Amino acid sequence: MDLGIKDKNVLIVGASKGIGRGIAVAFAEEGAIVTTIARSKELLVNLHEEISVINNQNNKYYVSDLMNDDANMLAKKILEERGTFDIVIHNVGGSLVSRNALGTLEEWHYAWKFNAGIAIDMNNILIPPMLEKEWGRVVHISSISAKMLRGNPLYASSKEFLNAYVTTVGRELASKGIVMTAVMPGAVAFPGSYWDNYTQTDPARCEDFLKHHQAAGRFGTVKEVADVVLFMASEQASFMQTALIPVDGANM
Repeated sequence: MDLGIKDKNVLIVGASKGIGRGIAVAFAEEGAIVTTIARSKELLVNLHEEISVINNQNNKYYVSDLMNDDANMLAKKILEERGTFDIVIHNVGGSLVSRNALGTLEEWHYAWKFNAGIAIDMNNILIPPMLEKEWGRVVHISSISAKMLRGNPLYASSKEFLNAYVTTVGRELASKGIVMTAVMPGAVAFPGSYWDNYTQTDPARCEDFLKHHQAAGRFGTVKEVADVVLFMASEQASFMQTALIPVDGANM
């Protein structure tokens, strides 16, 4: 299947490790022009070197801690330097936020910014040029926690907010050639991840989780998520506006 991604201008926000890194490599393998953002220069340099071996496109990376830097201004800078993006992947976020359901507004806002706000702030700059071209793909990495609403309340709520944003804003963009979607991974294991660590330190906990919450009976892989993201960024996703797609091994 020709995904129509070759030579597309792609931005991946939160690309240095795990799912983000896997997505970046997958786009490089499809022949895309890959721009990456993350806060770790060392990891980004390593990723950039790997991508450069895969293809000889004009790939580039930007080092930024988007929780402290101005994401809106960075988006403007990158747009000026790299041109209009055909595809934007938002992978910033995570569950390493306060777990206090009765936490302060500041704690709730931190979780929201980490998991939704940064993407919203950058879309304000990155999507208008797509509208001029009447073509674009914007894929957000959400979480199955948004649907299960189980576990960390701040994390789950912020991801559900992100899903609502994708649904409502995606409808506004649907007739204008822009397909905005979200991919919702479940429990994915990769080196250094939450579940990967527990497979080493507490295998009984992993076995219990898989038995009671994963119908597939195993953890997901980065590639399984990246492959879905590639499809959602492709020509074939042209009638999938606002789709919220679980990649979760039938989480229960």
